Amino acid sequence: MALSATIFKVSLQIADMDRGYYADHALTLARHPSETDERMMVRLIAFALHASDSLAFTKGLCVDDEPDLWQKGLTGEIELWIDVGLPDERRIRKACNRADQVVLYTYGGRGVRNWWDRNVNILQRHRNLTVLELPDETTTALSSLVQRTMQLNCNIQDGQLWIGDASRGLSVMPVSLMAPA
Repeated sequence: MALSATIFKVSLQIADMDRGYYADHALTLARHPSETDERMMVRLIAFALHASDSLAFTKGLCVDDEPDLWQKGLTGEIELWIDVGLPDERRIRKACNRADQVVLYTYGGRGVRNWWDRNVNILQRHRNLTVLELPDETTTALSSLVQRTMQLNCNIQDGQLWIGDASRGLSVMPVSLMAPA
């Protein structure tokens, strides 16, 4: 018998001073049985940094040809493709061919540097790709915020994100490994 996803309810208040975006989002996150709390929270950080009314979580790990999040235009074209983790270059190439903009959030400490060293020359060919690294200690600490029902506040200013609940907060500063040419 297959394990089913665990459902998390998130009330996320976003104040993004960099983009002038202020909104409350009632989100339902499905955590795949093979997904960690850390990865789920990285998906939530990616949502907060790109939040809009049309940004949506996808089936993610359950489907090979969908990102973790995407934003589609009115005619169905993929405007923004967001992936989390350390995907292989073929997946990134496919994403860059299908979407106007692709953003990859990497995490995992030393594993990110090894992955980056192996792939940097190939990835630099993609003109619509942004690669960001989230520090290992930060993503590990994000797991402490996980509850089945979360009420989180998120403030973004000068590229730095502060996220927290009523009792604790964390600072997240993505490091740019690559930006579009």
